Amino acid sequence: MKPINIGIVGLGTVGCGVVNVLHRNREEISRRAGRDICVTHAVVRDLEKKRPPLEANFALTSNSIDVTDNPNIDIVVELIGGVREASQLVERALEKNKHVVTANKALIAQRGNELFELASSKGLTIAFEAAVGGGISIIKVLREGLAGNRIYRISGIINGTSNYILTEMFNSKLDFESALNNATNLGYAEHDPSTDISGTDAAHKLTILASIAYGIPLKFSDVYVEGIAHITLEDMLYADELNYRIKHLGLAIRTPDGIELRTHPCLIRKDELLSNINGVMNAIQIDGDAVGPTLHYGAGAGAEPTASAIVADLVDVVRTLTTDPNNRVPHLAFQPRLMVDVPILDMKLTTTPYYLRLNVIDKPGVLADITEILGRYDISIEVISQKETNTQGRSVPIIIITHDAVEKSIMDAISEIEQLAAINGLVQRIRLERLSVVNKSVVQQVG
Repeated sequence: MKPINIGIVGLGTVGCGVVNVLHRNREEISRRAGRDICVTHAVVRDLEKKRPPLEANFALTSNSIDVTDNPNIDIVVELIGGVREASQLVERALEKNKHVVTANKALIAQRGNELFELASSKGLTIAFEAAVGGGISIIKVLREGLAGNRIYRISGIINGTSNYILTEMFNSKLDFESALNNATNLGYAEHDPSTDISGTDAAHKLTILASIAYGIPLKFSDVYVEGIAHITLEDMLYADELNYRIKHLGLAIRTPDGIELRTHPCLIRKDELLSNINGVMNAIQIDGDAVGPTLHYGAGAGAEPTASAIVADLVDVVRTLTTDPNNRVPHLAFQPRLMVDVPILDMKLTTTPYYLRLNVIDKPGVLADITEILGRYDISIEVISQKETNTQGRSVPIIIITHDAVEKSIMDAISEIEQLAAINGLVQRIRLERLSVVNKSVVQQVG
């Protein structure tokens, strides 16, 4: 049978990984796909740049039209990143009747609705397994492996850079900036790490996972996004004393009123599975009504883990080339006409327990003032701890763990507490997630 020809746009670390995996495992891949898959062209910005040795021969070009408009190329692999240029490239490839494989989570999260509509109208496929979780294959798990489940929660460590920084802070007793510098020196953080440490990268990935899990349009602009730059070693050590770890999570939770979409640091108990995911690794816990909790763990980035997901997509696309376009697995798991526009809950309405750290002048009546304010906002206290003793008249840290509280109430209460004369600086607030506790009645209420 005629080989399938591939054009790769972007021959960086991941692009080279794709070429090498396709070449090295050519026989095995061909057996799985039913045809040979051959890279014939690659688009690069600089034709003179020195590159690592590659295990296959193909034509290099600096013009993407040599790939998108080439009648002999069947599938375009987009690896340039970003949104604007990548979107233009993918649109042109689709207009020229090329299937597309991409690892670009920002592109899918922000432009996926339009691109999937265009692809479907032309009977084409956009495959994007590598956009979330590197080599974990979490998209296939959600879209196919758990297709018989109603998903009621996704909880994930989905940004390896942030996870490495938080791990390094705790294990090596470093402040945030020092841990970030280590991540940069080791190549785990980009020269500009803002997308990772701000939570934006995790939000892109969560947008995709939630759409596939719940059959909703991609809603990146509705995700609550919070990063890790405000987390201190002090907080990590206090959390440890209380039997918690601090992790940056992406959370998509089904509720009777809509879906929560949020990415932010969380305290999670040490006996939770995700609390033990360290370094640059990713892990995603999916809770379904039939399967219960499942954990999916692996490398979230890197040349060959990402290449593994891209090659798996190529195999899937090759398999579909002889399939009726109307009977292929839909891009976002649900048939396009059956997608539902479920509301995304306003973050102010979210309910979780909270960790609060306050620097307080140790004098009579201060704790009473704090608890009175919390009580007025219907916020009850589970744990309260003063970290130092014999400190009359000095500023000391007070740690509070609340019971479930509404986000708006917490924020309003904090604003009042910060106005007290005995409070030094701002109140640190970190949400707490109990991942092993799930209200399964939610599934019935929203079903």
